[in-house]
Amino acid sequence: MNRRTALSLLLLTVLTGPLLAQTAQTAHPAPAGTGAVPVPEGLAVQNVPPLQPIADLEPYENTRAATFADWHPTERRLLLRTRFANTVQLHEVAMPMGARTQITFFKERVDAGRYRPGHPDQVVFGSDVGGSENFQLYLLDRTTGRSRRLSDGTHRYLEPLWSHDGKLLAYSSNARNGRDSDLYVIDPDASGAAGGERRVAELAGNWAPLEWSPDDHRLLLEEGISANESYLHWVDVASGQVHDITSRPPRAGGPTIAYGGGRWTRDGRAVYTTSDRDGEFRRLVRLELAGGKATVLSGDIPWDVEDFDLADDGSLLAFFTNEDGFSKLHVVDAATGAPRPVPELPAGVAGALTFHRGGHEVAFQISWARSPSDVYSYDPDRNQLTRWTASEAGGLPTASLALPQLVRYPTFDRGEKGAPRTIPAYVYRPPADRFPGKRPVYVDIHGGPEAQARPGFLGSGNYTVSELGIVLIYPNVRGSSGYGKTYLKLDNGEKREDTVKDIGALLDWIATQPDLDASRVMVGGGSYGGYMSLATLVHYSDRLRCGYEAVGISNFVTFLEHTQEYRRDLRRVEYGDERDPKMRAFLLTIAPSAHADRITKPLLVVGGANDPRVPISESNQIVAAVEGKGVPVWYVLGKNEGHGFQKKENTDYLREVVIEFIRRYLLGNGG
Repeated sequence: MNRRTALSLLLLTVLTGPLLAQTAQTAHPAPAGTGAVPVPEGLAVQNVPPLQPIADLEPYENTRAATFADWHPTERRLLLRTRFANTVQLHEVAMPMGARTQITFFKERVDAGRYRPGHPDQVVFGSDVGGSENFQLYLLDRTTGRSRRLSDGTHRYLEPLWSHDGKLLAYSSNARNGRDSDLYVIDPDASGAAGGERRVAELAGNWAPLEWSPDDHRLLLEEGISANESYLHWVDVASGQVHDITSRPPRAGGPTIAYGGGRWTRDGRAVYTTSDRDGEFRRLVRLELAGGKATVLSGDIPWDVEDFDLADDGSLLAFFTNEDGFSKLHVVDAATGAPRPVPELPAGVAGALTFHRGGHEVAFQISWARSPSDVYSYDPDRNQLTRWTASEAGGLPTASLALPQLVRYPTFDRGEKGAPRTIPAYVYRPPADRFPGKRPVYVDIHGGPEAQARPGFLGSGNYTVSELGIVLIYPNVRGSSGYGKTYLKLDNGEKREDTVKDIGALLDWIATQPDLDASRVMVGGGSYGGYMSLATLVHYSDRLRCGYEAVGISNFVTFLEHTQEYRRDLRRVEYGDERDPKMRAFLLTIAPSAHADRITKPLLVVGGANDPRVPISESNQIVAAVEGKGVPVWYVLGKNEGHGFQKKENTDYLREVVIEFIRRYLLGNGG
């Protein structure tokens, strides 16, 4: 439901179409008497050999994370999302370090979760089926334990927001035409299945409600154009009239501005947001509705403000900055920007900042190299940091897990001021006493492409480092977020393959490192990172042992033609418009599927049949093309998954497939 995608080393996807029947026929149970790992019912495999259980893998498969969902409206308790069985569900925690009480019991994952003001025994949440991302809204009645669906069961319903009085629920949905995100409100107490639903405004493009005004008469809206461009508006809930807060450039092709998030001031005369209007990075600002005056409240921090919230009384702002990938907490006076003391947090990745209603205690989640995501709160009045959860790490000795080393390696070109450009990357090394000598390397490229590899918990990726002795490298090639808007735009349009050259430069850097084995390198990635993995194999197969791609784009033209309609224009801004003959010709020339003869090393492809983002045809065509050249291709299909495996039984099996692939083709002589 929320605008985020978590694609990790092993939990990725994509598939259906012509190859589905063929693939499904090759799915196999465990051969009788062999003790092989059975293929879960929700998966189908092709060319994957029978797998033997990996005795020392189990602890790495049983880590658990907790992410913050909401504060109770009146009590000091909270909602969080975590998994105890096969999928992530909502749980309530009544006190710090208290038991997690599960309150939803769906077979499918549950997303978000918000208490209803004035009715804290009711919780709204979202859930989709099989990773389709057509999230439906449900209202849980805690007194009966029953949930009822508020939405139509077919379209996408996102960003549910209760009014302050709890009477109305706002959300966006593409129910009108399957493409545009209109704004709706519903009174859940009205009679009939959707008797209280009303479309407030018809909107073209990607829109999301951010917050109700203090008097519940207006809604703050964000309009997303691309990673580099977004705008703020407000709408009168009664009339549906939309008003601009920020405006587009005066001419087409002019400088773009990105605004992120929004909170009303207590008097409703201004909003807080983040903006890169006057520089490279997003700063926290207050925008006056009358006149548009902007006041910067985050100072001159040369990094993005990526998450923030306003205390209920309007006196304090809390925000996280993304400083070279590491999250840093700030609390400031909302009127002056004067800083308040903050605690030292683990060097990791944090978010979901939310003040408790009526107070100054702010909750958030944080993940770092030696701990899965956990929920904390901080009270600036008492200068007191409180831990609410202690997520399990499967019994692993977390103190020995690898810590990231941030490096910057030189690439092929120069920056704005003529200095050689460098690419940031995180390097995780195995213990030298257990794994002496030059070590093999796994290069994992993030998706997005406007995402960023960051130093959170590796999860089962720790097995790759700690037990297989492989060095993991996570580069942030040009086009990654977190390093300024100029860097973010360096891969747009016809600059697309410059990112692949950044990986070539990384291979050069690996060859100069005394502890890295340049003759044993594997590349992998998910979503856009899957495209990067395929493109790297096209250009540098002679320097690689093998490759892994999940939900990867193999041809930008066919991808753009078949991705869900509500995503298409957003992706055209990033990749180019395939309807333009010149751009279409360019995109076809860089398609990995058009150069399958240059992919000469073993390939593992993973996908989800219900993926709405990267269409199934992208995986079908690359598997057929590469396998047709006689190259070993393993294929795993999640029949009940979408853009990333979510069900534990599927992720456990996939993890064993990846490890066997690595053992054969990176560590062994199979490549």
